[in-house]
Amino acid sequence: MRKTGLIDAAYVKTYLQKRDRQLHKGSCGKVLVVAGSLGMAGAAVLCARGALRTGAGLVQVSVPQELYPVIHAGVVEATCVSRRADDLDLDGYQAIAIGPGLGVRGKHGTLIERIMTEYGGTVVADADALNELSRDERMMAITSASRRSCRLIVTPHPGEAGRLLGCSAKEINGCREDSARRLAVKLNAVAVLKGPATVVATPSGESYTNSTGNPGMATGGSGDVLTGVIAALAGQGLEALPAACCGVYLHGLAGDLGTGFWGEYGLMASDIADSLALALKQTVETEASPVENIGV
Repeated sequence: MRKTGLIDAAYVKTYLQKRDRQLHKGSCGKVLVVAGSLGMAGAAVLCARGALRTGAGLVQVSVPQELYPVIHAGVVEATCVSRRADDLDLDGYQAIAIGPGLGVRGKHGTLIERIMTEYGGTVVADADALNELSRDERMMAITSASRRSCRLIVTPHPGEAGRLLGCSAKEINGCREDSARRLAVKLNAVAVLKGPATVVATPSGESYTNSTGNPGMATGGSGDVLTGVIAALAGQGLEALPAACCGVYLHGLAGDLGTGFWGEYGLMASDIADSLALALKQTVETEASPVENIGV
């Protein structure tokens, strides 16, 4: 029987507790964000802000050098590193987020392949990284267990999921749990199928449905924030499945808290990023009994 369940606050509290007073920034994960391009630098800013607001100790953003001033202005806590595939040092990071606003189809295959095959931590792939994987079978093949060195989490919306599975977004939404499971199997990854009641699935057939979020989160950049959230949690030591599940819950709760202030029409992705701090505070500091699992 396939394992299914609901992602709720009790589940998140199983993995996230109040921080030890002896922690320092080096204990909280170093995250690399490979995102942004000319005209889409905001995606990198939102992803980095999502990671920092979710507790990452250090965040570095890999962008073209001409975008360094944009990143420094948009998220002053982050630092910038080279985008060149042959210059990028992958050592020392606990998680890598790649894809938001990456741009130019066909340009970043070498970089994505190097990260997938040489990096040994957790990679969260979204947006243009997923579009690159769906471009041809050779790119898709680098996600296979025999070639890949990283643990992979993918975070597609229905359109991106459809391109990866060779079907339409309508077909994806027609059976979301099955679609997420199929995607997890095809990419040998934890799959996060975004949308109303986001579904998280594993290659072994497990699937979990998120209990937070609202229509106000249907706004540009929301998914970029989520990529940073999940990468930050993976960088703090969570395995791929709980990082994805806790990430979608906190992201949705941040959207709920933000909507409570700005409303569904006025909510922006940057509001979601800023509300993550409150979502974590509410979830971690509210008393609830930890659970062994989230349903069978």
